[in-house]
Amino acid sequence: MEELDGEPTVTLIPGVNSRKHQMCFDWGPGEMLVCETSFNKKEKSEMVPSCPFIYIIRKDVDVYSQVLRKLFNESHGIFVGLQRIEEELTGKSRKSQLVRVSKNYRSVIRACMEEMHQVAIAAKDPASGRQFSSQVSILSAMELIWNLCEILFIEVAPAGPLLLHLLDWVRLHVCEVDSLSADVLGSENPSKHESFWNLPGNTQTLTELELKWQHWHEECERYLQDCTFASNPHLESLCKIMLGDEAALLEQKELLSNWYHFLVTRLLYSNPTVKPIDLQYYAQSSLDLFLGGESSPEPLDNILMAAFEFDIHQVIKECSIALSNWWFVAHLTDLLDHCKLLQSHNLYFGSNMREFLLLEYASGLFAHPSLWQLGVDYFDYCPELGRVSLELHIERIPLNTEQKALKVLRICEQRQMTEQVRSICKILAMKAVRNNRLGSALSWSIRAKDAAFATLVSDRFLRDYCERGCFSDLDLIDNLGPAMMLSDRLTFLGKYREFHRVYGEKRFADAASLLLSLMTSQIAPRSFWMTLLTDALPLLEQKQVIFSAEQTYELMQCLEDLTSGRPVHGGPDTQQCQDDDIETTKVEMLRLALARNLARAIIREGSLEGS
Repeated sequence: MEELDGEPTVTLIPGVNSRKHQMCFDWGPGEMLVCETSFNKKEKSEMVPSCPFIYIIRKDVDVYSQVLRKLFNESHGIFVGLQRIEEELTGKSRKSQLVRVSKNYRSVIRACMEEMHQVAIAAKDPASGRQFSSQVSILSAMELIWNLCEILFIEVAPAGPLLLHLLDWVRLHVCEVDSLSADVLGSENPSKHESFWNLPGNTQTLTELELKWQHWHEECERYLQDCTFASNPHLESLCKIMLGDEAALLEQKELLSNWYHFLVTRLLYSNPTVKPIDLQYYAQSSLDLFLGGESSPEPLDNILMAAFEFDIHQVIKECSIALSNWWFVAHLTDLLDHCKLLQSHNLYFGSNMREFLLLEYASGLFAHPSLWQLGVDYFDYCPELGRVSLELHIERIPLNTEQKALKVLRICEQRQMTEQVRSICKILAMKAVRNNRLGSALSWSIRAKDAAFATLVSDRFLRDYCERGCFSDLDLIDNLGPAMMLSDRLTFLGKYREFHRVYGEKRFADAASLLLSLMTSQIAPRSFWMTLLTDALPLLEQKQVIFSAEQTYELMQCLEDLTSGRPVHGGPDTQQCQDDDIETTKVEMLRLALARNLARAIIREGSLEGS
């Protein structure tokens, strides 16, 4: 086991006094239920009223933010697109394609940050405004880190162009420089502006300065040694800055918003062709000089320092600890993995770092009622544990509506998740039965290939027929096709409905043969035999002989088997007595009809033989 990097964050639950009362909890896939309990195993304490609430503690609350949902949705498309073009990423185009993907991610972060800023301004509640402003700061830090990783790890800028990229990086993320430049250069006489001497220069001047640095450096050094600017402190200070003098730069500390602004400024004037491998030394000394021992580095400082040290794994680790959700580390790690920078790093418990972070992020998405659909694709692109994780999470999706259930079912069928398909169909079939929607229930049980449940629903259909005298959902039953072979009871239901259809078409001979086969094949439930024999009565009473003598004997045998096996009821139950009288009357009518039909059939068959 790896050791923890620090103590876990303590989450205080309002209204719960954990010192006086014990708490019970239950883990879920994305949240935990917490409540107080009166259980005390040490001593019997007096039962006193405590906190009456059950709290839900979620680990990924950011998925419920309306603004951040745009971040999740937009980045999902970029992520899927990157996985699909992986095979096309070859040769020189690979690097440019990956840089383009990285810029797309950053543009989504920036758009989300700008929208969150507008929401913070428009917030009427001060607490909400502070919360949104905090989110803006987090998004800004995320883009700052991502941009630096893009420069160092994805573009892999060499000495020379590296500083130009870092200048753009600082300029993009330090707004004060641009606003100050705009104020000075926009005035009537820039050199007379009160902030003129506070300007480090605009971008174009910095670029030219980098190209001619060596010449300027020598010139400035000579002027400084000759005390050329001794009479003008501003010019002398500027000369020292152009020489990269650390003390002179730190005198202007209030103009530098942070240590990495100081770092880039220092490199510009002291070593504009810095090599990537030397960045870490300049970064560490700049951090120490800028903080001056007055304060400790913030988490953001540690992340940026790890990036300057080219320690990718430390960057990911620090971001995982500092940020409130897995979005950033999951997508950055995936992109770096496509850059072939994480191939050698496997976690001690199996899956590699990329897959582990994607699984965590996707699990968080599944806690949301609609974002779970995005999580499916992230699981798909985790080759080792993705399918197993998807199976576990998809079973826990609440199927509130049939439309949502069909969505989940389609996802499972596309991935040939047979067990999950069967489970979902069973759940929907049960719901349909509870709502007395037998047609829907039968359809789902057939789709689930669940013979036992199909039998149960078929029994309900037959019971309803006995009570009402007609079938519901005729279209479904008439078009069962090969599906009726799923269970004997379903076969009987389909064939019994076919008997009614054939009888309705006045094809009495076919109807009689079908009815007799249902009786003699043993697929009809014994409880339904009396109904089948009763259905035979109209055929027995037809003017034309429908049942042959042999068929009539078979019907008689069925009737005797039924009556001989009937239980004898004792006792004064009036309802039972009435039911028995009705059954007795039916049996007598059937015996009479069968005897009459047998006589007619024998005479008819004898006449045919004689002729």
